[in-house]
Amino acid sequence: MTDTKILIVEDDADINRILARIMKMQGYETVSAFSGSEAELRLFPNAGGTISKEYDLILLDLMLPGVMGEELVQKIRKKSDVPVIVISAKTALEDKVLVLNAGADDYLVKPFEKEEVIARVNGALRRYRRLSGGQGAKSGAAALANGNGRALEDGEAVQRRAAEPEQPGKPLCYKNLTLYPEAREAQVCGKMLSLTGHEFDILELLLQNPAKVYSRESLYEQIWQGGYYGEDNTVNVHVSNLRKKIAAADGEEYIKTVWGIGFKMA
Repeated sequence: MTDTKILIVEDDADINRILARIMKMQGYETVSAFSGSEAELRLFPNAGGTISKEYDLILLDLMLPGVMGEELVQKIRKKSDVPVIVISAKTALEDKVLVLNAGADDYLVKPFEKEEVIARVNGALRRYRRLSGGQGAKSGAAALANGNGRALEDGEAVQRRAAEPEQPGKPLCYKNLTLYPEAREAQVCGKMLSLTGHEFDILELLLQNPAKVYSRESLYEQIWQGGYYGEDNTVNVHVSNLRKKIAAADGEEYIKTVWGIGFKMA
């Protein structure tokens, strides 16, 4: 048994129990919430609004009693970068786009396959642990996020970084875009981009090999570190969001779609 703890937010008792059983088979500890209100109380137990660092990942339904799943995603992303995987009966593209824009890391449609849930959870946990130095939600650093899901440091760390004249690490440059891998920051025309973790990882991968075309399958497997399931629209949504954020700072094209294959730097 690992010390990984997963919060399962699902109002259907049978589905909640099935997900808990699947996660426990992988050695994960689980906590169940059966409404959005109950999940909110577990995630924000203190009056000050700080989020609990007890959970390493959240499995979240959208259609919940009390607080809806979309609202929970937004509240979580204002306080934490903990992985959130939505599992919902909503199949419309606009529903997926809405919740991914709000900061969810992944989206699975019911009915789900056990193997796919396991692959998505394991991939999200690997990425989260890699970004947090192997400690996940229980690391000493307070991983906060703004409304766009970009990780922020605590006030003391921000002041310390502001006093530093140069960004650490060798930057990746392309046109008017500069990316700082160690600081996990990106600027276009001198303007800071507010990127989610996945958006930053996609941009960094593309910049490492600007002439290379990455298939959607390759991007998904490398960024989400899980199996690609063909019809998944997650990559397209994140690339679209990335393009919009860059375009807001610079009208020039940066990411090109190679039809029938994938994406590369323009």
